[in-house]
Amino acid sequence: MTRVLLPAVTGTSTSGGDPGWPAELWSRISGGFMRTEGLEASPWILLGLAAAAAVLAVPRATWRWFGLYVTFVHELGHAFAALSAGHRISGIELRFDHSGQMRSLGRGGFGAVWAGFWGYPVPALTGLALIWAASQGWATAALSLGVLVLAAALLFIRNLQGLAIAGGCAAAAVLLVWFVPAGLVAYAVVTLGIALVTGAVRDWINLLSVHTRRRHALSSSDAWILAQRTGIPGGLWLTAFALVIAACAAGSLWLLASL
Repeated sequence: MTRVLLPAVTGTSTSGGDPGWPAELWSRISGGFMRTEGLEASPWILLGLAAAAAVLAVPRATWRWFGLYVTFVHELGHAFAALSAGHRISGIELRFDHSGQMRSLGRGGFGAVWAGFWGYPVPALTGLALIWAASQGWATAALSLGVLVLAAALLFIRNLQGLAIAGGCAAAAVLLVWFVPAGLVAYAVVTLGIALVTGAVRDWINLLSVHTRRRHALSSSDAWILAQRTGIPGGLWLTAFALVIAACAAGSLWLLASL
């Protein structure tokens, strides 16, 4: 019997070629959990970042959209506080009018009060954490963690508007991971951090107006709800929100000044 030797086939198998963009995206997200050099920026660059953050959080036209992200972070603050108190999250609703609701199941009045408090302060806390992360070389890690948290939060959204808002926020985070060059990630993270702190201040001012001028909407106020649950006046809850937000703003300014 004659043996026929076939030529070797070279090239890439169609089943084992380029893994594609999902694998590349996951590689960028997972690879982001590494420490790099902390951000060092001149005062002029920091002023530019602050101006960019103000463009996101101050004008009504941009706040209409960025405020939806702040609301999402607000509701996630309620959710994480509820989880820390041993509650189970049953759902999150977000709406285009910047309102939202987080529902959880659990026993004990403390857990409900604890979860109810950590709404308005959390965007400011998140902003402070982002600025700290950029200053300490963890900007890419903060961005990667943000993608994972926002993507996981989609599982708890219970309305169509909420899916659109949460999906848009998650998509924006993915775009940052995909398109922002490594050398500019820290600048983007600082800008987002400043914008979140500014957004927290703006949201608190809006809440104050509910208690002073638009009292027909009082039943939607976290401070009013906490007052009903605890008997502690809503003004004290407003003050507590303001103290945490002010501390975060002061901490953010100190970090920025030390860059």
